[in-house]
Amino acid sequence: GAKVNGQMVGTFGDVGCFSFFPAKNLGSYGDAGGIITNNNEIAEHVFLLRNHGRASKFIHKIEGFNCRLDSLQASILRVKLKYLSKWTEIRRKLAANYSDFLKDLPVVLPYEALDCYHVYHLYVIRTCQRDKLRTSLKEQGIETGIHYPVPLHLQPAYKYLGYNRGDFPVTEKCADEIISLPLYPELSKVNQEKVMREIKNILVEKEKTVLAGGIVN
Repeated sequence: GAKVNGQMVGTFGDVGCFSFFPAKNLGSYGDAGGIITNNNEIAEHVFLLRNHGRASKFIHKIEGFNCRLDSLQASILRVKLKYLSKWTEIRRKLAANYSDFLKDLPVVLPYEALDCYHVYHLYVIRTCQRDKLRTSLKEQGIETGIHYPVPLHLQPAYKYLGYNRGDFPVTEKCADEIISLPLYPELSKVNQEKVMREIKNILVEKEKTVLAGGIVN
């Protein structure tokens, strides 16, 4: 549902890919995903790839995979798709509430360009007090997430590329500071207000402590 200059994401280029993992904006009840294209040749090739390269029941034109979307997941997604626009507007409203409330606190907030339409799969802020904030929120019964704590260049899978900590300092700084706040269409006004209030209390109290200790001029 996200857009750039009025054009839906996924429609740029020849192929668009979407995840229907349960936690996504449009989620199934299990692992699922989709590919979209307006190129008939690509579409035919993808159909073959997802089903063992099978062109008919006993004929396999290429080596493929077992990546079929089962009927149960497809049925669930078809029903949920009807509500996606409504859920997106709720997500956007919740995100706007966060941005308005947190704008004067010592955090970096998500940025939405004027020519973009953000669907807020996640609402991620940055703070140098990330670990303290996360621990304190958990003590109040508020769960948060970190997406993702380990940058790609530090993943074991890419060790062969030869990068080390310090090679991408901005990426590493972001990975150390990001925290995802609760955001889902069913999040109530009362619960979101509790989240925002606790964040303010924690960060403002931290600032007071620092000032009292004479660390900040």
